[in-house]
Amino acid sequence: MKLTDLFDTNQVLTNWYRNLNKTSRTLFTGIQGTIKSFIMASAFNNNPDKIIVITDNQYHASELYNDLSEFIGEENVFQYFSDDNIFAEYAIASKERIAYRLDALGFLQDNSATGFLIIPIFALRNLLPDPNYFNSCNITFTIGQECDITEISTQLSTLSFEAVQRVMSPGEFSKRGDILDIYPLNAENPIRIEFFGDEIDGIRFFDIDSQRSLQEINTITITPASDFILSQTDFERGTNKLSSITYENDKQKSYFEELIAAAKHHYYHPDLRKFSEFFYEKQWTLLDYIPNHTQLFIDDFQKITEMNHKTAQETAEFGLSEKILNRSIDGMTYQFDVIHQLRQYKPATFFSNFQKGLGNLKFDQLHNFNQHTMQSFFGQLSLLKIELEHLTKLNYTVILTISSDKQRKLTDGLLEIDTPFTLASESNIQKSKVNIVNMNLTNGFNLLDEKIVFITEKEIFGKNKKRRTKRLNITNAERLKDYNELEVGDFVVHQTHGIGKYLGLETIEIANMHRDYLTIQYQNNDTISIPVEQVDLLTKYSAGEGKAPKINKLNDGRWKRTVKTVSKQIEDISEDLIKLYAMRESQKGYAFLPDDQSQQEFDEAFAYTETDDQLRSVNEIKKDMESVRPMDRLLVGDVGFGKTEVAMRAAFKAINNHKQVAILVPTTVLAEQHYNNFKERFNEFGVNVAVMSRFQTKKEQTDILEKLKKDRIDLIIGTHRLLSKDVVFFDLGLMIIDEEQRFGVKHKERLKELKTQVDVLTLTATPIPRTLHMSMMGIRDLSVIETPPTNRYPVQTYVMETNPSVLRDAVLREISRGGQVFYIYNRVDTIEQKVSQISELIPEARVSYIHGQMSEIQLENTLLDFINGEYDLLVATTIIETGVDIPNANTLFVEDADKMGLSQLYQLRGRVGRSNRVAYAYFMYQPDKALSDVSEKRLEAIKGFTELGSGFKIAMRDLSIRGSGNILGAEQSGFIDSIGFDLYTQLLEEAVNKRLGKTGKAKKSNTEINLAIDAFLPSTYISDQRQKIEIYKRIREIESRAYYQDLQDELIDRFGEYPDTVAYLLEIGLLKYFADHSLVDKIELKLNTIVYSMSKQANNYFMPQDYFDALSKTNLKAKIGEERGQMMLRFDVRNISQAVYLSQLMSFTERLSHIRDEKSNEKTAS
Repeated sequence: MKLTDLFDTNQVLTNWYRNLNKTSRTLFTGIQGTIKSFIMASAFNNNPDKIIVITDNQYHASELYNDLSEFIGEENVFQYFSDDNIFAEYAIASKERIAYRLDALGFLQDNSATGFLIIPIFALRNLLPDPNYFNSCNITFTIGQECDITEISTQLSTLSFEAVQRVMSPGEFSKRGDILDIYPLNAENPIRIEFFGDEIDGIRFFDIDSQRSLQEINTITITPASDFILSQTDFERGTNKLSSITYENDKQKSYFEELIAAAKHHYYHPDLRKFSEFFYEKQWTLLDYIPNHTQLFIDDFQKITEMNHKTAQETAEFGLSEKILNRSIDGMTYQFDVIHQLRQYKPATFFSNFQKGLGNLKFDQLHNFNQHTMQSFFGQLSLLKIELEHLTKLNYTVILTISSDKQRKLTDGLLEIDTPFTLASESNIQKSKVNIVNMNLTNGFNLLDEKIVFITEKEIFGKNKKRRTKRLNITNAERLKDYNELEVGDFVVHQTHGIGKYLGLETIEIANMHRDYLTIQYQNNDTISIPVEQVDLLTKYSAGEGKAPKINKLNDGRWKRTVKTVSKQIEDISEDLIKLYAMRESQKGYAFLPDDQSQQEFDEAFAYTETDDQLRSVNEIKKDMESVRPMDRLLVGDVGFGKTEVAMRAAFKAINNHKQVAILVPTTVLAEQHYNNFKERFNEFGVNVAVMSRFQTKKEQTDILEKLKKDRIDLIIGTHRLLSKDVVFFDLGLMIIDEEQRFGVKHKERLKELKTQVDVLTLTATPIPRTLHMSMMGIRDLSVIETPPTNRYPVQTYVMETNPSVLRDAVLREISRGGQVFYIYNRVDTIEQKVSQISELIPEARVSYIHGQMSEIQLENTLLDFINGEYDLLVATTIIETGVDIPNANTLFVEDADKMGLSQLYQLRGRVGRSNRVAYAYFMYQPDKALSDVSEKRLEAIKGFTELGSGFKIAMRDLSIRGSGNILGAEQSGFIDSIGFDLYTQLLEEAVNKRLGKTGKAKKSNTEINLAIDAFLPSTYISDQRQKIEIYKRIREIESRAYYQDLQDELIDRFGEYPDTVAYLLEIGLLKYFADHSLVDKIELKLNTIVYSMSKQANNYFMPQDYFDALSKTNLKAKIGEERGQMMLRFDVRNISQAVYLSQLMSFTERLSHIRDEKSNEKTAS
């Protein structure tokens, strides 16, 4: 029988199923926790339809979501995400929140959709657009359809899409000529629509990174990008109402004038949503979107009423604080109180534990369930056996719900103690038997009348299994690709002239010939214009966070001297790196055996799905361990991306080969954390794990040292104490170092000695830049984990003014779900006052604090107490930025966020969102404070943080630069600052390659081409300067005919059909590639002759007959001769069009280039 058929004997429920869609009201009492979801799910299975569940808050909504997903499948459960707080509702929030909401609205408006929608009462109070208007806002595009591209752009803006030059994140669109790119919130990839006149010629998905098309489709429907959208009439209504108010002072007047101006232009000002009540004709809420006669499940009406009352109070406080800041109008309500409608609604079912707080509500049917919660067994299977025997005697149907990775442990345990059971599934339950079912529920229960018992993994083993979360299509990948894009005003480094400021791109026309130039400004406002084809001589200047460089003076010789000094330093570094490399290559280490059955079992016992990056890193590490050369691998991955599991697999491999493993960590706290994690993971595999830190007594330490010597400890975790001379191993095989850069010089020297003898794996959370990867390749092996684990919710991020009520609410919400809170306060002198302030505001919370001026012991003890749950809130300076893993802390407050660096904020935000719950980060700044330019820019960027945009790029870039300082040594930072990071890494790579004898590319010339052909990218074709520069760079990079053809396709794909000037530009790009390879110095048009001057080097490669061979490919008349040791070819192009002679020259040069290839192949073959 099916799980949900277990209720068939209950007459009350059978009647209830039948009457679900009639206008009746039912009250069920005596239920709480998972049983509630079970009854709801059984109703759905009996009668699949739309069912709306109202809860008191988001926390309970998420719990219900998890349980219902287990019973009826995640695809049938939706939630309308709420912040449960009006201040947070109007803060700038992440796109994920909007995506959840739009998903829910789509579900309500799709007549054929069935399933549950869970809505917290707070979200039910929000004002929404007219449901009929919202429903009409979907735009469908079909191939062959006629529509005006400009009109559609206007429509997209109305639907809250943002117009940009290049689509990078959800909710954006971009119009370029006949091409329209749109990134809907519910799509995995953005969409490109190509028009031919007014007709849609093609629709396809495209890749965000390469901007290239992926898959053709025939039709697509675009839904709004926000749940706050206004029609033209709404905009007019709102501006008229707002314009008619009398202002109390100038501040209020200027604020509202800004709002009105935005609304007049149909622009969504960030604060416009607060004034919904002036724009919408009626006070519509989610209740107006629910189809008639839809069944409403009301989950604990008393709690819902309390929450509604609390929200009303908060809304009044919010109105008051807005009034003080001159940002409101008397009498504003912001939301709509729907509690009265809920009381009247039919058909409805009320679920409650007790029959109280329901006032004078009338019900057609009442039923009390006789149930009690399940006891816990804490892994004592003998106790479980007694309980199961008792239940089966009473003829109970028992369901043990267990996750797949713990199932074997449970079945083996039950077999051992002779307890009969059946392995069942949700659709195949054995009545009056013990059934083991693969499910993941919050808690168990015992229904006494129905004789049904659920016992979950939590009660059996005392551990809660982490859950999967619904993945939205919003990508969570940090796009690092574009941090090199040049913006006007950026500092740039020119290899010859030094550091200047980029002023933009301009097209200069001389004698009907257009050419694009980059303008760079130096000291004393001197400027130079650089032809865009020399763009590769420029790099964007970047150094440590926020450091403004010193601009150079043109031609004063200082820049040359700086580069010379740095180059000398780089020579030395490269020499050290190469020595190390040579030493490693010549060393012989221990070659571990390939994986066996035990290793496979260990790997499979991991409770989650590994990411591809994790699997790749594991394989790279195992391969290194199996080779004879000692491993020295660096594993780079953001905090919480699963580096520890990778390290555990490597450790097990060593132990499985009868070797010992040492894990070195920078702090005692981390040692304790790792000890607990490793102990738990290795528990069932007979591995002896020990920890060595100041928490062990002298006697315990001596004991551990003895055991280490005698091979009675397999794995030891410790701080730098492990590097002391008295620590002797029996047979050390693998050393794992966490955050090496945090150890002192002495310790690093000791590590260097160890590295040549055993395999070493170093873990770091500081990202290391790709450019450095390249130059380090072969010198130090790198594995990178860039993807977050699958069961992560994105962190809900808010940027808002400091507000006590949000703080109180968020802390209490976190405590109520058993979590903890970080509060970042970066002033040591007043941190204790801050703690008393918070304690007064939230007396329910246990508050403690840490800062860098405490003694190490004090600091570590407080942190350990926090990890062990003795405090709810930890006030800390940015000291927590790295190296502590507290998955239970999932709410973060940062006071005065505008004063911190972006990379700091990014890393702080990485402290939360480490578990499978929704995490919250609030970046706060002082209300009504005049922000400095820098702070304002930074706050803007943090707002960008909430989307996956430029904030990350800057932060990651910044962290990368820190990361490179760590690898190369701190003294390098100064040199990096003096010439900029990009040029530094370029020089380092060249120096390393030179020493390794990889002088790399075959010799080629740098051909100068002057053919008097108008070849450039007109602004009418690509208007965005950044994309223009990108395409010029790509043309410079042409390295084969295939690449050239690919680039042609890409331009048509991204920007539409191109004009002749672009076609010529591409062709000249390809010609230059062949000419460089053929060692041509110059190709120049003189009167009616095109002159090829070959370089002197060409004489070493080409014989006269080779030129004749190449000339046979062209119809142009040519003369060949030698001048001052250089071969010269002259082509007669009288009365021949540009297009024709260009193609003829291409044939000649391409053949010459092939001849050179053929010759070098013959050389290698012989």
